[in-house]
Amino acid sequence: MAALPWLNSYIANICKAIKHQNGKGGITMNVEHINPFILASRTVMKTIANIDVSLGKVYLKTSPYSSETVVVVVGLMGELRGQVLFSMDKTVAFQIASAMMMGMPISELDEMSKSAIAESTNMILGNAATLLYEKGVKIQITPPSIMMGNNIQISTPNMRILCVPLILSTGGTIEMDIALVDSNSPQ
Repeated sequence: MAALPWLNSYIANICKAIKHQNGKGGITMNVEHINPFILASRTVMKTIANIDVSLGKVYLKTSPYSSETVVVVVGLMGELRGQVLFSMDKTVAFQIASAMMMGMPISELDEMSKSAIAESTNMILGNAATLLYEKGVKIQITPPSIMMGNNIQISTPNMRILCVPLILSTGGTIEMDIALVDSNSPQ
């Protein structure tokens, strides 16, 4: 999926805001590092679940922050270090698990449905890793970890968190929180 014409400019402005913010961990983000995650999310959700994804307003989160009831965490290593978190409510988690399981009705997050949700994020990050590799950026991803509960507190010390709301055409939102550090740049 090709980049949307306005996307580079939009994300670039957010990344500039990160760069110029005062505070701890003056870490910057590069638009060329963010776009692959957005494009991969849109492509994979359309392919695996036939769900169109539009973008909500991208914003910065301050650590620590509260999250939805289901959070999938995938770590990144290599030329970019950090993590990508996918936060969603149970209704959205049920939709994704059902789509991954060929339309099987889902009414609880058992081991099979959690595995399906984890695999969907693994596919997104694998796709993003491929897009980054094509730009000359080599990363490895960790296996996804799922956290569930009420009022989950997320803390990413010394890292800026860029929240990209992924609005699903079937209803609901997944918040994709991206916290990256370029391993090659001084901190």
